[in-house]
Amino acid sequence: MSTDKELAIVFADVVGSTHLYELLGDDAARETVQRCVDCMKEATREFGGEVIKTMGDEVMSTFPTADDAMNASCQMQQRITSGNFSGQDDVRVAIRIGCHFGHVVVEERDIFGAAVHTANRMTSQAKAGQIITTAGTVARLGSDWNSVVRQIGVATLRGQSEEVALYELLWQPEDATSMLPKIDWTDAEKAGPGRLSLKFQGKTLVLSGDGVRSVTMGRADENDVIIKGNLISRAHARIELDKTRFVIVDESTNGTFVQRDDGEEVYVRRDSTQLIGSGLIGLGRVAARGTPLAIEYSWEE
Repeated sequence: MSTDKELAIVFADVVGSTHLYELLGDDAARETVQRCVDCMKEATREFGGEVIKTMGDEVMSTFPTADDAMNASCQMQQRITSGNFSGQDDVRVAIRIGCHFGHVVVEERDIFGAAVHTANRMTSQAKAGQIITTAGTVARLGSDWNSVVRQIGVATLRGQSEEVALYELLWQPEDATSMLPKIDWTDAEKAGPGRLSLKFQGKTLVLSGDGVRSVTMGRADENDVIIKGNLISRAHARIELDKTRFVIVDESTNGTFVQRDDGEEVYVRRDSTQLIGSGLIGLGRVAARGTPLAIEYSWEE
């Protein structure tokens, strides 16, 4: 039997878990990730939340109020950032968190609905150490938390025509005391999106505001970037200029993997994420640098 509720949904996951396995080995990395997951579950329960499910290195939780969700998210970040979860001083672990307050359908200890998708999308927009949420969630925060959020960008959600404002919760005191003013996106658009370079199989493509604005990728011959593989869809993904940002939009069966050179990893399936910095794109699987399946990208302002 299902019931309808309004809840705060939180997704929290370990950033760069694949890299941890390379650094620590399988057993130590698995233990490190599990310690982080246990910490996130403990923080959830500490602030009145319910752990809905765990998925590898990710925890999905719900809370009755937006303040409860932010309290738990802050606790997760503080404990994992300050702790030594890997057991090695030179290997630090980070998490990213996304949150949205909205209407969900609760059924057999699971939740469904557009609000769940939005919360998950906030996580894909977050960087290591960040807590990202929506305007609707911010509107429900008490004065203490409301005073330490800032708008940092906009994102387009799959199935929605309008853009959604992104807000960062500044959970570290030094960040809160140096808050930036609200972004003027009109000025940001005037600055331009910069350039995005793609390198694959000895070829280079450049996207910019005054040149090529979109590129398609997949195994079909009509794509701009043609990569053959049994896990790659015919029309797998595309990269496009969205106002001031370059985003990669996955349309595939097996998803797209983005590995940034700063260690952050993003898995996109039937969704999109912004491309910043530099790194590798893998269609259908994680791609190793220098292999025929790897697409190298580099964004410059």
